[in-house]
Amino acid sequence: MIDVHTHIFPPEVASRRDDFLKDDPAFRWLYQSPKARLINADELVQAMDAHGVEKSVTFGFPWRTMKIMRWHNDFILEAQHRYPRRLIGFACVNALEPGAAGEVERCLALGLQGVGELAFYQEGLGDEMLSALSPIVDLCQGYGVPLLLHTNEPVGHAYPGKSPMQLGDLYKLVKAFPDLKLILAHWGGGIFFYHLLKKEVSDTLKNVYFDTAASPYLYRPEIYRLAVEIMGPEKILFGSDYPLLPPSRYFKEMQNGGLSPEHQKLITGENAARLLDGQH
Repeated sequence: MIDVHTHIFPPEVASRRDDFLKDDPAFRWLYQSPKARLINADELVQAMDAHGVEKSVTFGFPWRTMKIMRWHNDFILEAQHRYPRRLIGFACVNALEPGAAGEVERCLALGLQGVGELAFYQEGLGDEMLSALSPIVDLCQGYGVPLLLHTNEPVGHAYPGKSPMQLGDLYKLVKAFPDLKLILAHWGGGIFFYHLLKKEVSDTLKNVYFDTAASPYLYRPEIYRLAVEIMGPEKILFGSDYPLLPPSRYFKEMQNGGLSPEHQKLITGENAARLLDGQH
């Protein structure tokens, strides 16, 4: 059982939340509510034990200042070092900050095993973002690690973390980096539906995976069965977005949505193990 989408924070962020809210608009947008939980590595592992999750990909937040980014990534490195059989650390940066690619290179050289969750909560995915992502993508490909990108549906209700995203811009990004092992969070904003097109899209999305983070908040349980019918079960990865939601919510919806036990096994671990090159 592998969860590809969890967030942990240094204890100081939880104990001094108001200080960090003042300094970072995106963090304030997502975490100003006291109900938005901030957990550390020990709390994540305890939750994994409670829900039968063997390993979790975990990462921080795309802070807008390099000092905090680096500090948080060091926290992820330390957590992975303490729980080498349980936690798979990814480097998280704000791609628009000068030095972001250098920070990614530092983290990958020190042993982090991917990059993400990269998010552009206020900027969207325009040409400036493509340019900023290019050196980070080169590093991911050089190290042979995946990149996990925040995405969301371009229609429907507003909520904290829903960025101004158009599927056409997302598709342009995928086409720009065809060899990148890319994980699109939150079902890729629904772009997987276009696997049904007869031309081009299935080939363009051949290296793209989709995680299920926040699915119980966003979609009816049938999305699991329909996504399997549209693109097959091999491209879907269980991600809980913990502590946003517990893994048990997803397992219940997978069953209620009509997933077979074989497909549930692929989605909750086997696909992720293969994507991460079997080293976990």
